[in-house]
Amino acid sequence: MTAAWRIGVDIGGTFTDLAVVSPDARLHVHKVPTVTADPSVGVVHALERAAARERVELRELLRRCAVFVHGSTVATNTVLEGKGARTALLTTDGFRDALEIRRGQRDDPWQHRAPYPPVLVPRFLRRPVRGRIDRAGDEREALELSDVDAALDRVRDEGVEAVAVCLFNSFLNDAHERATVERVRSRFDGAVCASSAVAPVMGEFERTSTTVLNAYVAPRTLAYLHKLQERLASLGLGVPLLLVQSNGGAISIQELGDRPVTLLLSGPASGVGALNHYRRAIGSDDLVSMEIGGTSCDVILMNRGNVAFTDLLDIGGYKCVTPAVDVHTIGAGGGTIAHVDAAGLLQVGPRGAGAQPGPACYGLGGTYATITDAQLLLGRLHSGAYADGAVQIDRDLARAAIERNIATPLGLSVERAASGMIELMDQKLLHAVQRVSSERGHDARRLTLVACGGAGPLHAVAVARALGCALAYVPRLSGAFCALGMLNANVRHDYFRMHLGEVSGDFRRHLQPVFTSMEAHARDTLRREGFDEGRITTRRALDLRYRGQQWDVTVEADDTLDASRIRSSFEAEHGRLFGHVQPDGIIEITKVRVAAIGATDPLPEVRHEHATEPPSPRHRRPVWIDARAGWRDTPVYEGHTLKAGHCIDGPALVDEQTTTLLIGDGDRLTVDPAGNYRIEIGRASA
Repeated sequence: MTAAWRIGVDIGGTFTDLAVVSPDARLHVHKVPTVTADPSVGVVHALERAAARERVELRELLRRCAVFVHGSTVATNTVLEGKGARTALLTTDGFRDALEIRRGQRDDPWQHRAPYPPVLVPRFLRRPVRGRIDRAGDEREALELSDVDAALDRVRDEGVEAVAVCLFNSFLNDAHERATVERVRSRFDGAVCASSAVAPVMGEFERTSTTVLNAYVAPRTLAYLHKLQERLASLGLGVPLLLVQSNGGAISIQELGDRPVTLLLSGPASGVGALNHYRRAIGSDDLVSMEIGGTSCDVILMNRGNVAFTDLLDIGGYKCVTPAVDVHTIGAGGGTIAHVDAAGLLQVGPRGAGAQPGPACYGLGGTYATITDAQLLLGRLHSGAYADGAVQIDRDLARAAIERNIATPLGLSVERAASGMIELMDQKLLHAVQRVSSERGHDARRLTLVACGGAGPLHAVAVARALGCALAYVPRLSGAFCALGMLNANVRHDYFRMHLGEVSGDFRRHLQPVFTSMEAHARDTLRREGFDEGRITTRRALDLRYRGQQWDVTVEADDTLDASRIRSSFEAEHGRLFGHVQPDGIIEITKVRVAAIGATDPLPEVRHEHATEPPSPRHRRPVWIDARAGWRDTPVYEGHTLKAGHCIDGPALVDEQTTTLLIGDGDRLTVDPAGNYRIEIGRASA
């Protein structure tokens, strides 16, 4: 690694971020507008900019690259935009409509009139196959391969590009699915996937939905990834392209295989790697990150150094079972559009202006009023170049958009309309952070709010103050938070297997061989990816519940599989989540889990030059601070002039390469030894 470059690329809805670690451990970031029609174009543009800055040829940069990690949003966007493959589903006779019936209940009981999203496989493309595996995993009825042939004959003329196979109880015995997939592949050239390979879990609807999603996104996603890898190879890249999965770990395209569904949270999950990097400088393992870009806000909670995981994702209303970082995402970013609804009320989001045309102030044809327009009008941003020169923003265009869309309909001044947009945005962000903290039993007052993304630091102090946090932390390179996280992400593979039993008696005798087998398979996978034993670790976990409960609680398990320790861990987590335990309750096991981690080299530790003179602002200008402080004549500092040890009492602004920080009235900013910004809420000197 010492003689090579390391590159991480995160494609967002508005910007493509690239982080580069040079052979001498220097760290730089670059931002370019995302090319939505072909995201790989934005990747190449960012690489060209990085090569120019480092004064090397692009081919030489890629030839000497040791690690290239990519966060792909293609799978997610394929689902959200409804642009996936025409998909057929082969399912057990009698379960043809399970996909459309769903669970028969709504996530929000008060939204009883909201329609479900369209079913990804219409009924005429859902074909029944006779054959049955019973609840013990035994064959009750033989598989009828003639039904498979008939189904293929029926859907062949419908332009089907992918086939999903989900047969009843295949998570217990996949013999029928394997035979079905073999027959389909012998007669069909498109993508084929089986539920036993994609999501071998109990729950017919969730398993079917996940398998269908995988088939739906596979042609477009895999084609993009292979095309990008070939393009980078033609430009000189000699190492495999690594992809960030929903679990926050990286994986090679070869090991990804035909399971692109594991990439649905590829970009946001990279925040875990960034949190692990910055927590050393912060000096705390209790963090909540608020990463705000142009389109969305992603929130991740780290509790005592651990990030919560989930198995069930909701992507555009479609359920997906895959191990993933528990990221809460809302449509709230710099490009979020504000509007006045039919009742005459101001609304912010969830629609956004995207990369094209973007906010009105970009001058690219946008006419809607966005949060970035409001920040500019209120003096928090200035006209001119932003985002490392990627865009030029114009205050007059922002004023015209807000006046036309917000101020005039509400009968307000333009400035009051803009401040209302910001106040409403801050409230939405507060609710998003509370969703993963206080609503889940965590005291938000003990957390440090890590504000990141291009837009996050402008909202940091307002959200931290409302939460009761004492400290907000802003990385100097916060605008490329996820791209940096990719370079601090380990390679990770998650495996789980259904195992029904109880935490009692000699349960270890049955579990130990299961864990041993799964760990051996996991280690073989990491060895194929080039890791020696010294860099490989495995973690065990169990999904547990009290008898009679429907939902599971995941707890870690050590090699001893001590029953009393497992019960204690389960009861502690159950009590935190639900407020009660059953001291003598029977604890059932539903799943066995193994996480295999291949350790990569961490990001280099940065030590910033220490200040020898007091900080000096570049200039002053009127800025709307908040509803309490109103407009203030505010000093504006250039981030590159601030050194370790500098202190600034608010109100103030700091312009950085990829973001702008707002320091509130009564707050104090300190530059730490790593060159990042600590904002103590309400701690300004008298």
